[in-house]
Amino acid sequence: MTATPASRTNTRLSRVAAVLGDVMSRPSGAIGLTLVAAHVVLALISPLIVPYGYTTMNSAMMLTGPDAAHWLGTDHLGRNVFTRVLLGGREALSVTGIATPVAVIWGGFVGIFFGLVGGRIDEVMMRVVDAFLSLPWILKMLVLIVTLGTGIEVLIPTLAFFYGIPVIRSARAGTPAVVARDCVSAARARGHGRMTIIRRELLPNVLDTLMVEGAMRWSWMLLAFSSLSFLGFGVSPPTPDWGLMIADARGFMSFAPWGVLGPVIALSSLIIGINLTADALAKALGIDRAQKAPV
Repeated sequence: MTATPASRTNTRLSRVAAVLGDVMSRPSGAIGLTLVAAHVVLALISPLIVPYGYTTMNSAMMLTGPDAAHWLGTDHLGRNVFTRVLLGGREALSVTGIATPVAVIWGGFVGIFFGLVGGRIDEVMMRVVDAFLSLPWILKMLVLIVTLGTGIEVLIPTLAFFYGIPVIRSARAGTPAVVARDCVSAARARGHGRMTIIRRELLPNVLDTLMVEGAMRWSWMLLAFSSLSFLGFGVSPPTPDWGLMIADARGFMSFAPWGVLGPVIALSSLIIGINLTADALAKALGIDRAQKAPV
């Protein structure tokens, strides 16, 4: 009996609920999901709860320490650090929240396609991927950003492109074992094209690997985004951003460390939360993150 769309949807929802339950049952998963959820909620509601505007300056309150009015003190322009830390999460999550799925989608598709085609095309293209991955990521992104300019409209596609390339290798690693299965041979015997085989046979069997890979790429992309802002190639002032805040406050760290500690703790807790969640997700799905991709 052919499964109806409703039954397939219920099956997928049941599996998602089971995986989430497994992740939450693990200490690392519970802590990680709690940290990530807290950051997401704060990013959504931060415009409603911040005590001051992120551009509000007070020359009489420059580099003031934490007190009842300014929980994390003020920066060198008299701006409230707590306000800017809360709002800085919105920028980081919005940019990487868009770029990460794009990177996983295009990188996953290309990797699965190479694994299905095989032969000389697969071998040559994987060597190209290896050569690209051997270059320092920061240099590659800086070259493109300096050429195209800064801004969200450049950062999102740049991050999605460069972090999609490692996904190619991960997706390619999980594809050959699926290609060797009888279901793929049967699909080929029925005359199905490559796109149909990828959509119906390969993608559902590689999806778990891509989910874990996406979670890991998200944490690395957050770090890359903040690093670019720290170097002056990310968002532009006075936009609140964690990397930009650290860059602005580092010169005053010896006597006003709160300007650095606030964004550092926020960024670190989010990355730790994502990594813990990714680790628990990999265990729940039975993915071996230490497994190397075939060459």
